[in-house]
Amino acid sequence: FPDGLTALGSSVFTGCTNLASVTLGNSITIIGNNAFAGCRSLTNLTIPDSVTTIGSSAFQGCRSLTSLTIPENVTGLGSYTFDSCAGLASVTIGNSVTNVGYAAFAGCANLTEATLGDSMTSIGDAAFNSCTSLTSVTIPNSVTTIGSSAFYNCTNLASAAFGSSL
Repeated sequence: FPDGLTALGSSVFTGCTNLASVTLGNSITIIGNNAFAGCRSLTNLTIPDSVTTIGSSAFQGCRSLTSLTIPENVTGLGSYTFDSCAGLASVTIGNSVTNVGYAAFAGCANLTEATLGDSMTSIGDAAFNSCTSLTSVTIPNSVTTIGSSAFYNCTNLASAAFGSSL
C-alpha cells in the first residue's frame, strides 16, 4: 500500500481466500472492521507502528497467520478481531492496548503464548475462549476486569499468574 494511505475501510479484502501477504504502508492508522476477514491464506502480516485502531473482526478467520505483534500505538482490540485464526501460535500485545474485546482471540486453537501489555485493564468476555493449546498466561497488575468465559475451554491451561513480574 502506498505511503499517504491512512485507512483501510470495512470489508476491503473480506473473503480474498488466496491473499497470502500484505505489506501495509507506514501511514496507515486505521484497519477497519472485517478488513481482512476470511483471508484464510494470509501468512505474512506486519502491522506498522502507525496503526492506532484495529476494527472488530478485522482478521477473523485468517487461519494461516502464525505469529503477530500488536503495535504500541493500538489502544484496544475490538470484538472478534482475531477470532478463528486457528494457526496463530503466538501473539504479543503492545503496552498501549488497554482492552481486549469480546472473543478477540476465540478459537485460536494453536495459540500457546499470549503476552499481555502492562497497560491492559480489561479482558473481554470469551476473549481467549477455546484456545485449546494455551498453556500459561500472565495477567498484568493493571487488569481490573476479566469477562465471563474469558479463558473458557482452554483445556491445556495449566498456569495463570497475576502480576507482570511473575
